[in-house]
Amino acid sequence: MKRTVIITAIVATVVFAAIVIFSRMSRKDDISVLYSEVRKGNFEIIVTVTGELLAENLTEIRGPELMGGMNFRINDIQIQDLVPEGTIVREGDYVARLDRTSMDNTLKDELDRLETMENSYQLKILDTTISLSNARDNLLNRRLEIEEAQITLEQSKYEPPTTIRQVTNNLEKLERQYGQAVKSYELNVHRTMADIKKVEDDLARQRQRIKDINTLISQFVVRAPAPGMVIYKREWGGAKRKVGSMIRPQDPVVATLPDLSSMVTKTYVNEIDISKVKAGQKVRITVDAFPEKSFTGEVYSVANIGEQLPNTDAKVFEVMIKLDNTDPILRPSMTTGNQIITKAFPEVMYIPLEAVYATSDSIPYVYTRDNRRQIVVLGESNEDQIIVEQGLEPGEVLHLLQPANPDVYKLAGEDLIPIIRDQIRLKKEEEERIKRENQSQRTNSRIQAPGGNRMQLTPEQTERMMQMRGTQEGQQGSSGTQTQGGQTGRTGTNVQRTPQNQ
Repeated sequence: MKRTVIITAIVATVVFAAIVIFSRMSRKDDISVLYSEVRKGNFEIIVTVTGELLAENLTEIRGPELMGGMNFRINDIQIQDLVPEGTIVREGDYVARLDRTSMDNTLKDELDRLETMENSYQLKILDTTISLSNARDNLLNRRLEIEEAQITLEQSKYEPPTTIRQVTNNLEKLERQYGQAVKSYELNVHRTMADIKKVEDDLARQRQRIKDINTLISQFVVRAPAPGMVIYKREWGGAKRKVGSMIRPQDPVVATLPDLSSMVTKTYVNEIDISKVKAGQKVRITVDAFPEKSFTGEVYSVANIGEQLPNTDAKVFEVMIKLDNTDPILRPSMTTGNQIITKAFPEVMYIPLEAVYATSDSIPYVYTRDNRRQIVVLGESNEDQIIVEQGLEPGEVLHLLQPANPDVYKLAGEDLIPIIRDQIRLKKEEEERIKRENQSQRTNSRIQAPGGNRMQLTPEQTERMMQMRGTQEGQQGSSGTQTQGGQTGRTGTNVQRTPQNQ
């Protein structure tokens, strides 16, 4: 009985202690949720994006070099076998095998064609030999006829003149026929030799074609051109080439051998944030595969033209980031987290965005824990916080949520209102200036003189045209610049939250 009472008392004590500790922790958590201090330190504006590691330099493992030649009509070749990605190879090591079925069939057809051409060539030689032999016999016979006619002429010198004349005419006729036969023979020889030369050239081209096909087929076993790690080629759509993929003459790369001593990460920034990103900005980089490690880098390339990635509607811009140093554990295609530091402000005051409210005429203020409704001059902001230029001191405690009785909070910092209004005015003037410059550029590009030549406007003419357009736009939208009560929004860097009872 006594033992049971002791155990019960111990359990009750433990439960009570747990309740007290939990209550204190909950109250502490509630305080951190309801309030925040004004902090002072380094403030950064960051664009956070994910990316993919790539080697800055690489060697391509290419398929057959002759597949794109004019002598072959090869559209696609299938990859039949491929070593696993990440395989370490030496120069000359086996990497892949391509499907050679189509080329084997082509080789068979070309060998059959070569055999037919060789048979035709032999027949051509035989026919030419017989034809020229007959022609030479004909010349010999005609020569004999001339000699007989000469003998007859010599024997007829005592014959009547008429007979001598007939024999002389016959001899001249035979000599003339012989001369024509000799010319015909020579022409026949030249024509026949030209025909044979053409057939021999065709045979030489056919033999060279077969040699090229055999060379091409030998390249269907793809080998490494240099030592390194095999990384599969990534196609335009994002998928990697693997067994079953096709290579084509325009892009015969099977895989790559990246240089791991210099790494970059390729990422895409949306069109809203791309104006903040510039070459030369510093970047903090993490790798998903090794979250405990961190790296640094620098933006070195920002695309001028946006693109639309597959399965997305948003326009993005390619940004390339080079790592300052590398590590043997890094591999191409690893996913990276990139924090691009677009701006940095040393030793400034900043507060959470949730703590900032605004009046209907865009005057920002905060609720302090000492019952002040403090007007503040704000600066740049990032995703979570905003710089306070005037109105607060480091360490002051602010409400993150609107107090239950905001009317008891005394308004302070009214002397900062002219500064805030100047901020708004200067910002509006800057926006108008940029707008006028953009309109001027568009106007100059649209105004064309007859014949398609662009008209050159003087600065006075351009300014007058901009003023006329500005007057028309001002009449149409002069009442749309103030924030209405009860709305929440952001104008530039000033977060505006107007409480319902303001």
